[in-house]
Amino acid sequence: MKSKVYFCKDLTPDAVLKMYKLLEKDLPGNIAIKVHSGEEGNPNFLRPEFWKPVVDFVGGTIVECNTAYEGARNTTERHRALLKKHGWSDMYPVDLLDAAGPDLVLDIPDGHMIKKNFVGKDIANYDSALILSHFKGHPAGGFGGALKQLSIGFASSYGKAYIHGAGDPDKFWDSPQDHFLASMADAASSVVKYFKGNMAFINVMKNLSIDCDCFGAKAHLPCMKDVGILVSLDPVAIDQACVDLVYASNDPGKGELIERMESRHGIHTVEMAEKLGVGSRDYELIGV
Repeated sequence: MKSKVYFCKDLTPDAVLKMYKLLEKDLPGNIAIKVHSGEEGNPNFLRPEFWKPVVDFVGGTIVECNTAYEGARNTTERHRALLKKHGWSDMYPVDLLDAAGPDLVLDIPDGHMIKKNFVGKDIANYDSALILSHFKGHPAGGFGGALKQLSIGFASSYGKAYIHGAGDPDKFWDSPQDHFLASMADAASSVVKYFKGNMAFINVMKNLSIDCDCFGAKAHLPCMKDVGILVSLDPVAIDQACVDLVYASNDPGKGELIERMESRHGIHTVEMAEKLGVGSRDYELIGV
């Protein structure tokens, strides 16, 4: 049976909530709402105001983890300051999952490249998760969406280096590209398993830069027009649908984003996640 992915072209905060409600998914207990807090100076990340209707409706806690590279989010003190500067902690309860160690280690017995995933230990405080993803390009992964949020997003600072190095943090930038991409799929699978199906996914195709929100002020500005909002219970299907919508766009600027995705072989993460049973690339796109 094909996974359902709902899609609308409206790109308003109210539309995000409307789309989420279509999933009719009950997220039990304490809900972790994963966002990207946005690097200092980044012009493209989705601000906390954009997510407000759905966050207020769900009533969960905004969660993030520290980065593994220099910047405004690589230490707990800096990251908390930026979360406040960007408005997250003024608008919502916020939990920096790896604010203090030790990390929680999730086993990945069937992992393609890595057999364990180091995540922020405070993930243990949550029973379910809503994954809010800004779909866009990425200099390392080709593109970032739900699977990146599940993997790099929930990984602790050390865990991010571990994934990038395909199990060897010392090879942060030097592991073979497909090994890194497969490691992201491995890590994503462990988080999906941890939440036991109590998850929902929203991908927003807006501010479509070739760069991730982890870039600062030097991030490229959007290269193509906005596309819309997608929601699903399947992280593989929703990312595949976003990729397909880029290819299907009639915007001439899509070539720049496609080049970024293809040059990094970004689809490999989706392929490897499907092989691990995280979800299906076979989906039904339902227009709203």
